This record gives sequence, structure tokens and C-alpha cells, in this order.
Amino acid sequence: MGNDIAKYLYEVGQLKRVKRSGWWIAGIENPESVAEHSFRTAVIAYLLAEMEGADTERATFMALFHDTGEARTNDLHRIARRYVNWENVDKKVVEDQSKRLPENIGKKMIALHSEYEEANSLEARIARDADLLECLIQAREYQAMGCDDVSDWISNARGALLTDSAKKMAQECLETEPGEWWRGLKI
Repeated sequence: MGNDIAKYLYEVGQLKRVKRSGWWIAGIENPESVAEHSFRTAVIAYLLAEMEGADTERATFMALFHDTGEARTNDLHRIARRYVNWENVDKKVVEDQSKRLPENIGKKMIALHSEYEEANSLEARIARDADLLECLIQAREYQAMGCDDVSDWISNARGALLTDSAKKMAQECLETEPGEWWRGLKI
């Protein structure tokens, strides 16, 4: 195995530098990184899994690792994907990345990524909902910062949600101002 795990960890660290490119279309000059997106997506997945009575570990794992392929491919926004054959790219990258991990871990990564992509379990649907909710929440934060051109992200994300808990959480986030969390906490 040599230094393969170290290489994998450095590769995953690349996600801290890969920006979420779709926001550039809306005029966001310095959007969040894929790593920042993935962290909050995993937190949301954990909460949704608890609320839905699902396996929290599997849902959180899928959400945390759902964009690791972007360390190699970067974040290609939806308009650009119209012009590139993107079929099975994520699957190929995850399979290649998993070769650097111990066999049992690599197989688990591949299986859970496939489950996430196919959305054939409650946990996968939760992880996908978490990804959409994170986008909706980020769009609300950008709105609060003065970027009004993010309404498509909000409506598209909201319309694609599958679980009842995600729909409820989306509604709460839409009714709550992003800065409301800290008001009243100052001493």
C-alpha cells in the first residue's frame, strides 16, 4: 500500500480549494468550496436521517463523500455539463480513488457511492435531499448578502426534495433569515 492513504488524504484536501462553480453564474465572486458544501451536507444528512428513522451512519457517509470525485474533475456547473459527456464520470473517479484505500474500505466507498447515485434506499434519498437542502440554504445566505439572482437554485432544490423531513426543513429555512441564529446571543 505504501503511501496511498496519504495520497488519498491530500487529494481529498484539494476539495478545500475547488469552488462551487454554479454560483459564479449568479454573480458570487468567491463561492464556498466543495469541502465546505460537503461538511454541511453531511450535517444535514445526519439530522434528516434521525428525523426519518434511517441509518444515520450510512446517510451521513454518503453525504460526506458524495463529491469527492470533484478533487479530480472540479465542480462543473449544470450549463457546462450540457456540452460534456459526463456519463459515469463520478463512478469512474470514485473507483480510481478507492484503489488507494484498503480493499474493504474501497469496496464500501464504491458501493455507497453507487447507492447514492441510484437513490435506491431511504439513506441515499436522504443524502441527496441533504445535498439539495445545503444548496437551498447556501442560496438563502447569498440572498441575505445581496445576491438576488439565486431564486432558481432555491426553487429547483425545493422542488426536487423527496423526504417529508427535508421538505419541512426547507420550509423552515425559507421562513428564517440566515443571520437570525446569532441574534440575542451577544453579551
